[in-house]
Order: sequence, then structure tokens, then C-alpha cells
Amino acid sequence: MCIALFLWQCHPLYPFLLLNNRDEYHNRPTKPVSWWEDCDILAGRDEIAMGTWLACSTQGRVAFLTNVLELHTLPEAKSRGDLPVLFLKSSKKPKEFAESLKSEAHYYNGFNLIVADIVSNSMVYISNRPKGQPITIQEVPPGLHVLSNDKLDSPWHKALRLEFSFKEHVAKHGEGEIPVKEVIQKLMKDTVKADKNSLPRICSLDWEFNLSSIFVEVETPLGLYGTRSSAALTVRSSGEASFYEVYLDDTKWKEHVIDFRIGKLNYVTDEVA
Repeated sequence: MCIALFLWQCHPLYPFLLLNNRDEYHNRPTKPVSWWEDCDILAGRDEIAMGTWLACSTQGRVAFLTNVLELHTLPEAKSRGDLPVLFLKSSKKPKEFAESLKSEAHYYNGFNLIVADIVSNSMVYISNRPKGQPITIQEVPPGLHVLSNDKLDSPWHKALRLEFSFKEHVAKHGEGEIPVKEVIQKLMKDTVKADKNSLPRICSLDWEFNLSSIFVEVETPLGLYGTRSSAALTVRSSGEASFYEVYLDDTKWKEHVIDFRIGKLNYVTDEVA
């Protein structure tokens, strides 16, 4: 179901920093993060629907999504993984892109989508749930945010646990560099599950319980389901960016990092002004 924690416009070194776990069936073909052919997109790729869950570009455009936990989904719905690609390929500002989804959002199963233009300091949260209501379009304020499988910053167990652990870990480094590889290893591999009394009770209690940890692994009739990859995307105030990914290749965990640069970035926070 995925979970993402991100810093936005609130750290002296990083205008944007993201930690992300992608949860999916282990037997679903997936390509690790790489530059896509014929376009300025750096992302992993779902080789069935050909979309992605997290993407960025050298222009400073970023998009990532999570599914909304719901009891029933439509098998004929459009692939949610198309949404980050649509944003990265467009020239629309985040708010403008969000407005353009109003007439199309109901064709997708429940999603939470973040779209951002780091160069223009603009970030928007979009969701097409609850059903039957106008889509949510919300400017994301500077700060630390967590996106799981409900609304942005919903106080679910895994979201609160990740936020607390991240704050505790980052406090050791003050305003200095954040060691993202260490953070991924210590925070994103957390398998502690929620108390069953605190679950949202949207689906089967057992299913919700198995999905309630930051790192997920559960046997299902369709095969093993759980965390397939963990990633850290960092953008420094200098424009230097890095996409670090730890991913499952068959039964073996591998890691790689792709460094790139975002042009025309002019970032100043109150702390360093």
C-alpha cells in the first residue's frame, strides 16, 4: 500500500527530502529506478501497467502516490501509476495539474497524490476520496509530512511511528546532513504492527493488521505481498539531487544510487537567511 515521509521547505540543507516504501505483490514484474527512454523521468516502473509510484526530473518536478485503503476496488479502473507520469510529462504547475484531474479522478480507484515543482516552491496534495465528493486539492505547507493510505498526515499507527522515529533520528544530526542510507535501514525496515484496537476497520481486520507496519510482508492466496523497495530522494539547496533505492530482485536485496542536478534552484529558509 506504500508509505512516504517527506520534508518540504523546512530544512536548511534540503528543500525536499523523501523516504518511501513501495508495497506490492512480489511476483509483479517491476523495473528498478532508472532514467526512462526519450523523456526526463527518473523512476521505477511497474511493467504490467507501465506506470510508477514515485518519479522526478532534472526540472525539479516530483510526483508520488499511495493507494487509499478501501473495501472494494474497480478492476476496470485506470491505473493510478499513470498519474505521476502524466504530471512529469506535463508543463502544468502543480495546482493547474490538480485542477485538470477534476473530470478524470473518478476513473481511478482511491489515490493520494503529491505533485511538486521544487524550483517554484509549489507542492499540492490531491485525493479522489471519499467517493462521491469533489476531489481534494490542497497546497502542502512547509514542514514534515507523512502520507500512508488515508488522507495526508492522518494519524495511523505506521504514519505516527515513522514520524516519531524520523524526528528522533534527525535530532541527532541537528541542521546537518541526514544519512539517508542509515535512515532507510533503521526506519523503513520497521515491522512493528498496530494494536488491533487502533485499526481503521475498513477491510478485514487481519488484512489491516498485516498492513499496519512500515515494512510489510504477508502471505496471500495470490502470493507474497509486501515492501518491494525502499527509496530516499534528496534535493539539496545547491540543486544536487540523489535517488537512493534498495530493492528486491527475485529473492535478493540490491541497492543503487543515481545522482543528478536540478537547474535554477534558489532555496533559502528562515534558518539560513
